[in-house]
Amino acid sequence: MLDFMDRVQNAFYSAIHWNRDNSYARLNESARALLDFPTPRGIHLSLSSLSSPQSATSFSLSSLGPISGSLSYLYSSIPLPVPSTANACLQSDVIEGYRQLQELVPPRNKEEAEREREVWLGGERIDQKEALLYGRMYLPRGVLEGLWMRRVDETSVGVVKGVSGAGRGDGGTLLAMLQQDVGKWSMEYMYSSDVALLGWRGLYNFGRDPRTHPDPPELPPDKPVGRFSAGAELYYGVLNKSAGMSTGLRYTTLPKHPGIPLTMTVTLNPLMGHISATYAVRAGESAAFASRFEFNIYSYESDVVVGCELWSRKSPESSKRKDLSFLGSARLSQKGQLGLLWEGRIKELLFSVGGTVDFRETGRMGGGRLVKKVGLEVQYSS
Repeated sequence: MLDFMDRVQNAFYSAIHWNRDNSYARLNESARALLDFPTPRGIHLSLSSLSSPQSATSFSLSSLGPISGSLSYLYSSIPLPVPSTANACLQSDVIEGYRQLQELVPPRNKEEAEREREVWLGGERIDQKEALLYGRMYLPRGVLEGLWMRRVDETSVGVVKGVSGAGRGDGGTLLAMLQQDVGKWSMEYMYSSDVALLGWRGLYNFGRDPRTHPDPPELPPDKPVGRFSAGAELYYGVLNKSAGMSTGLRYTTLPKHPGIPLTMTVTLNPLMGHISATYAVRAGESAAFASRFEFNIYSYESDVVVGCELWSRKSPESSKRKDLSFLGSARLSQKGQLGLLWEGRIKELLFSVGGTVDFRETGRMGGGRLVKKVGLEVQYSS
């Protein structure tokens, strides 16, 4: 379940017409959401408010061991329509399940973007490019987390993230990124102060170029409609003289596909010898399934994970996605780890309850804890 500040940041991406899914970092997003969903630990409460269309505040409290919490503040240079917990659509606003990718669209032209953002005061134009500022203080440790994001031009966004605090031995970490997206392809350039890491990511979409062919072609109603994408990432640590890379392929169906929506990916890390293949499918409006197979060509270790999510509706005859009110998620790995999660809304509160079970503990000498973690998370926003 996304917290309030994540939903506000997603609203910012939507407001500036930025396609977050057209990135190599989100190549496996559908399978990751169905197989790697986090389960709560302890009791976590969150109170948030969109105090104005351009600013938001949030307070959270956790009771895992010593009581801890955090204070967050976010400011956006443009109004953000973020619904409260009472009005948010669970399947599109709150919970990241199967991702139905859309048709590629061309970048906005400069004249259109200038008209949308122009603001006048006293006969002078005072508007600036869209920007977002976010800060979070963790208590009682005093760790500070920050994010600054700004539109550079119609195809680029700059992002700076940082973590600092007295409890960190390294004094803090800074990450700077420049993201480019023209529809047909996208790239990211990164620098991290941790070991002076330099990185690059890229994703290329085969088929139609939205800049020259903005409208998708008309196809027979029974013909499959999908998109192949290929991507890679490279990174190098200047201080520790280490490098890494990975590459991947993805096929996903698009909204006009006559059959069930599905996504298939395969990724390879040649230096580590790691291969991963995923398959995710949305079987109707109320269910989605995914599986992942991982194998290492050097150690011959492998793992298989399967998962699903099932939606419950307010009424049996309802067929609208907005009427979905509860979600049950489960995953099981070959290593005997079971994850369960139940999410939904009760009146104006969003809740998430679940846990992780490790069946391997039952066969070990001396026994062990079968239930690794269990928890409850409650959110309220206005």
